[in-house]
Amino acid sequence: MAGWNHTGVKEFLLVGLTENPNLQIPLFLLFHPYLFHDPGRVIGGMIALIRFNAQLHTPMYFFLSNLSFCDICYSTVFTPKMLVNFLSKHKSSTFSGCVLQSCFFAVYATTEAILLSMMAYDRYVTIANPLLYTVIMTQKVCIQMVLASYLGGLINALTHTIGLLQLDFCGPNIVNHYFCDIPPLLKLSCSDARNNEMLLLIFSRIIAVFTFIIIMVSYTRIIIAIQRIRSAEWRRKAFSTCASRLTAVTLFYGSGTFSYIQPSSQYSLEQEKVSSVFCTLVIPLLNPLIYSLRNKDVKDAAKRSVCGKEFQHNFILSMAFLNITLTCK
Repeated sequence: MAGWNHTGVKEFLLVGLTENPNLQIPLFLLFHPYLFHDPGRVIGGMIALIRFNAQLHTPMYFFLSNLSFCDICYSTVFTPKMLVNFLSKHKSSTFSGCVLQSCFFAVYATTEAILLSMMAYDRYVTIANPLLYTVIMTQKVCIQMVLASYLGGLINALTHTIGLLQLDFCGPNIVNHYFCDIPPLLKLSCSDARNNEMLLLIFSRIIAVFTFIIIMVSYTRIIIAIQRIRSAEWRRKAFSTCASRLTAVTLFYGSGTFSYIQPSSQYSLEQEKVSSVFCTLVIPLLNPLIYSLRNKDVKDAAKRSVCGKEFQHNFILSMAFLNITLTCK
């Protein structure tokens, strides 16, 4: 806290998604149910489903539960404040609150990028080395991979947060965004933030390139293996699954490119807001749908939890899945 006394800015004013006052109430009504009901129930229900069903205690679903946890965490980082600001005339955030929000968002967003590459590698091992899968992807290895993802997110976030705290903020204090993200905050510094911008660009590119190469190599090998499948129906289903997962990955990395990977000279705050909507609103809902609800094992487990005898023992889990469009046959 003492390191923040050099700044003259005590709070930041958030512009939000739009400055049009006539759109504030409609946007609140639009995003309140979308953010707090549907995604929360699906993601929370998915975590509970994996936890309470022994047949889902595999590396794939272990990674998925952590991915879902990151989704719900980094959405929660900005959602409450955004909804409050829709109804408030004074859309402000304290300096410390703004810095913490940007830090936690960076932690979970970075962790998710690394987890996506881990999940792609897990699927690659499943297809390319099915006989050695249990030897390669042991419980210890999976835990180490997940811990490495969180550690990478923490190191990346702390690096930029510490750098942000070294800057002076003497005005202006208007953040052209709906939450406190690092790029728009750097634009407001009255210090020379070129080193911070360069560090953000380098770290973002290293993480993006490293994880994206792992994902693309893994899925390329998976597609090659799928082509060897004799059954046309199974080949079609496998390609459909790969296509949907690659779509989610493309959306995630595409939105991140506008915010962090392009040079500051080409950076646009308006583009960043649009890309952040995909990153923070759309992708957290798509991930559980794409990675799990299309999976037969998950559907069967959900049906057993909601419709079978497990209903009495897992009431909370069953209630979480009441909104999932699965019928009890």
